[in-house]
Amino acid sequence: MNRRIAHRTLSALIVDQLRQSILAGVHVAGTQLRQDALAETYNVSRIPVREALFQLEAEGLVRIAPHKGAVVSELSLEEINDVFDLRAILEPRLLAHSLPLLDSSDFDQLESIQTRFRNSIATRNIREWGEINAEFHLALYSRASQPRSQAIVAGLLQTSDRYTRLQLSNTAAMDTAEKEHAELIALCRARKGDEACRFLAQHIETVRQGLLRVIDRV
Repeated sequence: MNRRIAHRTLSALIVDQLRQSILAGVHVAGTQLRQDALAETYNVSRIPVREALFQLEAEGLVRIAPHKGAVVSELSLEEINDVFDLRAILEPRLLAHSLPLLDSSDFDQLESIQTRFRNSIATRNIREWGEINAEFHLALYSRASQPRSQAIVAGLLQTSDRYTRLQLSNTAAMDTAEKEHAELIALCRARKGDEACRFLAQHIETVRQGLLRVIDRV
């Protein structure tokens, strides 16, 4: 039992390290991730490495191909559309259930996240920006009693993080994201539920269109 727990703990650590390396572009699309080399790098056996690669495959960051093993997934227009279609369906629904229950402490948390979000843009902290962006969205939905939808959205935000980081080269897109987050907070404070949900769907679509333009140039 202890050995199994130890493997799972190591696997989680390796997942986090590899995920951040892929998102940061250290391992670019098409790179082969060899189990033996990774095991040597992390000074572990192949078991937690294999488990980590299966997890990254489930997240869409890695594909495991016959005779090649694990390979960093290519940037995909189809995946962007799939992810953002699902986000546009699930996130406004979550917000509609969460918004009426948001209290002053929730809004304090959202404002705090927004400040950190603004600072991460100003300092061009790529890793922090993606994490805070996801944190902001999930905080908006925190009061919804829909744990399965919340878990799915958390996964979608993690997948889209790889793409949204591409927008950091576009200052105008970052300014737009910051302003739209501020508008979402204002609409939620005013308890304008329908308007907030429509604006959220529009925000998600704005990000999608910006990404498609960026990917088209890559």
